[in-house]
Amino acid sequence: MSRPVLEVADIFRAFASRFVERSRARVSWPQHKVIRAVERCRTAALGRHRDRCSKCGKDLGVSFNSCRNRHCPKCQIVARDRWVAARSRELVPVNYFHVVFTVPHQLSALMLQNKRLLYKLLFHCASATLLEVAANPKRLGAEIGFLCVLHTWGQTLIHHPHLHCVVPAGGFAPDGAWVRPKSAGFFLPKQVLGEVFRGKFHDGLKNLFRRKKLSFQGSLAWLAEPRSFARYLHMLHRHQWVVDVRKPFGGPEHVLHYLARYTHRVAISNHRLIALEDGKVTFRWKDYAHGGKKRKMTLAAEEFIRRFLLHVLPKGLVRIRYYGWMANRCRRERTAQCRALLAAEPSEASPQRAEAAPGRRCPLCGGPVEIVEVIVPRECGRRRSSWRRDPDTS
Repeated sequence: MSRPVLEVADIFRAFASRFVERSRARVSWPQHKVIRAVERCRTAALGRHRDRCSKCGKDLGVSFNSCRNRHCPKCQIVARDRWVAARSRELVPVNYFHVVFTVPHQLSALMLQNKRLLYKLLFHCASATLLEVAANPKRLGAEIGFLCVLHTWGQTLIHHPHLHCVVPAGGFAPDGAWVRPKSAGFFLPKQVLGEVFRGKFHDGLKNLFRRKKLSFQGSLAWLAEPRSFARYLHMLHRHQWVVDVRKPFGGPEHVLHYLARYTHRVAISNHRLIALEDGKVTFRWKDYAHGGKKRKMTLAAEEFIRRFLLHVLPKGLVRIRYYGWMANRCRRERTAQCRALLAAEPSEASPQRAEAAPGRRCPLCGGPVEIVEVIVPRECGRRRSSWRRDPDTS
């Protein structure tokens, strides 16, 4: 892929300081750290390293170090490749469904003020909905497994929290047998999923309010009064909560292609940026309301930065989670059991992608690249030297 003509880092370097100065009270410390990390990523400020091919011995030159921040558009490729390689060994030879849980836009402001609590509630309600409906004998009558990926953005960078769930088509019956859906193109009824999801989220919000865990600031201060919050919940309950059950993937290989595109994404990639002129940013976006038509949007640079920072996650919040028989505690054993029931070998899941080792490859021979020298910037060197203990004074 060609180098983008414009990067998020370029916009931050030009306008982030002005944005922070004007919005200092609204910019959190984690957002400050993201701004600084993106600005310094792959520049002399973070130092350099020298690469060499461990197979042919070719010196591949010196490169700038990455910031490794999970919100940086340039730092997710290696992490994504390693994660996908690990998941390729866990795929089973069945169809996979794509289920998307979306909350009403009326919840957006409250979720922004309570990110950690309400993103956690979103994971809990979506996973509990899938497990409960699938376990119903009238539906599938089995324990399913799936992974959930949190996305908080729409194509125009507005706050749009939703969960992408990748679900194998089938599950384990109480007697240990593998149960498949009755139809190859149908998994679970999305209307039932939407109603159960809405009820669980409604009860979760009510419980958090009763325990006084929610924060109401600024324009949401009126929700602190119990009657106002009850009316707010009633309004949310009247809306239709959208759960989209999409057509199954073509096979395990298509699942890997999807995972490679979606699991380690940030709010916007550098390749969607078009221009930065007269203090305005122009970028591409897809209008899914009109058949995915490609359009262009122009925003003031500071508004672009504000929207980008809406999607900074709280420290330590895990955005990829596993449930059911794919949970971390039992995934390996359950995957082997599933393959045994389906009489499949582990290598049949995805032979091409499973054998590919993650990480950078040599452009000449394809061998793995290793770092042979790390050059830290001067300021880091001075800081490290100040930490050392003087042997003459010991």
